[in-house]
Amino acid sequence: MPSDPLRVVLDTNVVVAAGFRPRSASGRVLAAVRAGRLRLAWDDATRAETERIVGRIPPLRGRDALPAYADADRWPGPTDAAAFAHVPDPDDRAFAALAAAAGATLVTMDAHLLAGRGPGAPRIVTPGELAMELDAAT
Repeated sequence: MPSDPLRVVLDTNVVVAAGFRPRSASGRVLAAVRAGRLRLAWDDATRAETERIVGRIPPLRGRDALPAYADADRWPGPTDAAAFAHVPDPDDRAFAALAAAAGATLVTMDAHLLAGRGPGAPRIVTPGELAMELDAAT
């Protein structure tokens, strides 16, 4: 019996990198989300932030640079951004809080979020680390 796809939260920087370089690790992670190999966890705050940033980048605006936001994958519950007060950017706290609440893996290139890896934190990986895991699973 196949297992459920890994649930991930994609930081905006991963989506932007994938838009510019579809064959990069970020691009491969986003492609895995679109193919159903990974399941995107999102909420209104993280979706709005990603759409806002991507919409400000002329080469990406109007292109299919965003992940597919399936209604079934929307996180309906509360998140606790205050638990990530050590992260300087409040927008980044929303991604970490969502990963923690949803039991998802946070995929990011943000140094502040990566520095928060450890006990009590959600699983946090770089796109390269996750892409290697995906490659090993095939």
